[in-house]
Amino acid sequence: MRARDNVAGALDGQQPLDDNVVMTAAEVLRSLADATRFHLLALLADGPLDVNTLTAKVGASRSSVSQHLGRLRWARLVTARREGRRVVYRLTSDHVRVLVAEAYAFAEHLDRDIPHHSADA
Repeated sequence: MRARDNVAGALDGQQPLDDNVVMTAAEVLRSLADATRFHLLALLADGPLDVNTLTAKVGASRSSVSQHLGRLRWARLVTARREGRRVVYRLTSDHVRVLVAEAYAFAEHLDRDIPHHSADA
């Protein structure tokens, strides 16, 4: 059974939600609830990048980007690896990539008044 099937069953009331998983999910969403962190994750969805590249693309100070990346590492959404003098960041999972893409798509629907998709329709 796929993880998506487990979630669907739990959210449909067929299975109880695990309190620890709910707390972790809320923490993940809190980590996404900052525009700079979300932008960093969206950039990393295309592949690994170093701090200098991320700083230039986000348009924030290097110290700010480093703090945000630290928060994302703490939340286990990104990992870092030293490559010579550079530190390269990457997403920890395709789940993070999908979460960022879905959040962006939902926001795009809200921002542009695009009708939402619904399986119930």
